[in-house]
Amino acid sequence: MSLPHAILTALLEKPSSGLELTRRFDKSIGYFWSATHQQIYRELGRLEEAGQIRALPSPVPVRGQRKEYEVLPAGREFLREWVGAAEDPKPLRSALLLRMRAAAVVGSAGLRAELERHLALHRAQLDEYFGIEERDFPAERRADEPDRLRHLVLRGGIDLERFWVEWLTAALTELGPEERAAPAEPGPED
Repeated sequence: MSLPHAILTALLEKPSSGLELTRRFDKSIGYFWSATHQQIYRELGRLEEAGQIRALPSPVPVRGQRKEYEVLPAGREFLREWVGAAEDPKPLRSALLLRMRAAAVVGSAGLRAELERHLALHRAQLDEYFGIEERDFPAERRADEPDRLRHLVLRGGIDLERFWVEWLTAALTELGPEERAAPAEPGPED
């Protein structure tokens, strides 16, 4: 997935300004595709140049006024083609897993605390996802395809967080208690 596709998706859901898109990314799309404010504005310019979006006309032209964008037919078609295209999964890149691999060769001092911190973060994210599910996706609201698809995306996030909570819990159990550093050996001066 790429940022242009995420922006087109968000704009098709609701025409928005760059600032509104940034806020929406923080609350929804950003859970699985993050972007900075600058990246969003840069991509809005590219999409506008490519004729895939346009700034909606403002009732009163004012310098520095925010622009609200909508998707043009070319942008909708670009997104439609991408939805149906094949794309291989990307390999997982995880600094935490790499850190554990490194701990196997240099020692695991401090690793337990980092695993516990990650576990707390994943538990908090899982709780947040459950809150979103309860608030935004009651059973009666999952009747139409758009809501079913949005709920499936959320369920994917829930399942990923459950995986991390279970895996980190098991890793902490297997790692055992943190070993304290051995006291320094007395030197010849002692």
